[in-house]
Amino acid sequence: MPQNKFIVVMSTVPNEEVGKKIAHVLLQKKLVPCVNMVPNVRSIYTWKGEIRDESELVMVMKTRASLFDNLRDEIKANHPYECPEVIAIPIVAGFQPYLDWIRENTLD
Repeated sequence: MPQNKFIVVMSTVPNEEVGKKIAHVLLQKKLVPCVNMVPNVRSIYTWKGEIRDESELVMVMKTRASLFDNLRDEIKANHPYECPEVIAIPIVAGFQPYLDWIRENTLD
């Protein structure tokens, strides 16, 4: 299997409602087979010269590397933040049946 065929994509959202909306769009468009939503994340960050302290959720998504641009665009289109976090981390190794499941449940 070529390296970087699959990726983990992470994004933060302000609340569960926004996360569920984005997750449903991504699932319906077969850009991801699953979205894990991790609640109770506290983000302390700099935005426009101010230090902010916010409660967020982290969305963790696994997908094909080839789908990243479409996934990013859908998150941006459905996200309330001006500059949402959308980052990808390559999966360098994984349990083959799980990787097959990702492949079978996403667009070619």
